[in-house]
Order: sequence, then structure tokens, then C-alpha cells
Amino acid sequence: MDSQTPIFWIMVASIAIAVSFIVIALAFIVIAIFVAKIVRTVKNVELKVEPLIEKANLISIQGREIAEQFNAVSGHLTTTTKNLAESTGLIKDQVGELKLLVGQTTIIAKDKVALVSQTIDRTNLQVKTTADFVETKIVEPAREIAAIMAGFRKGLEVLLAPAPKPLDRVYNDDDMFIG
Repeated sequence: MDSQTPIFWIMVASIAIAVSFIVIALAFIVIAIFVAKIVRTVKNVELKVEPLIEKANLISIQGREIAEQFNAVSGHLTTTTKNLAESTGLIKDQVGELKLLVGQTTIIAKDKVALVSQTIDRTNLQVKTTADFVETKIVEPAREIAAIMAGFRKGLEVLLAPAPKPLDRVYNDDDMFIG
């Protein structure tokens, strides 16, 4: 195929578009993999933090009991328990925010993967449409012209061929048998 023809450049552009969409699809897949790893990491952190929160709650309860028994130390233990409860609340809030963020990130990643899939499908349809257009508007007429030219050439060969030699004798059936 000659690089000076429009068909060649249409095919080159189609290939470049297809390759770029494949690269985009791969990038979104890599992003989805990283998001999945982040989700697993957050879940692991949550699993490790929950026992600590439970232990902190138990310590808080025990601290209240000790505070009731020891009035002299009650002020300090109340402050410690309060700070521990606030820390637990902050940790719960942060874990909740992380869950929300990971959930939103997962939804966005799924949407982007769906968008890439739609884009690839649309590009595939456009490439097929372009190929069909090229086939019907360029290739088929070119074949027809080539066939017409071949017929024209054969016709000229017949017209311009030297006249056949006259038959000056009669052939027997054995002379005409090929085999």
C-alpha cells in the first residue's frame, strides 16, 4: 500500500486511535487495581483498629469503676477517660471517613472503567464503519475498474493480434486429439 494514498493514512489514524484507547483502558485497569489494594489495606487497618477500640472501651469502663472507688484520683481518671473516649470517637470518625472515601473511589473507578469500555465499543464501531465505507466506496469500484481494464486490454490484444494462418490442409481426428 502506498503511503501517498488517503486509505493508508485512514488506516494509520484508526490504528493510532485504537492503540491510544487500549493504553487508556490499561491505565484505568491499573488505577482499579491500586484502588482495590487501598480498599484491602483500609479493611486490614479497620480490623486491627477495632480490637484496640474495644480494649479502649473496656479500659474506659474499668477507669470509671476505679474512679468511683478512689475519690482522690477521680479527677485525673475522669480526664483520662474523657480523652480516651474522644480519641476513640475521632478514630471511629476517621475510619468512617476512610470507608466513605474508599466507597466513593470504588464507584468512580467503576464508572471510569465503564466509560472506557463504552469508548472502546464506540471506537470499534467507528473503525468498522470506516472499513465498510472504504470497502464499498474505494475497493469495490477499484476492482471493477481493474476488471474493465483487464477486459479492455484483452480486447485490444485480440484486435491487434496478427491474423491467424489460413488452414491449407484437412486434419484427421487423430491429429486433433490432445492427450
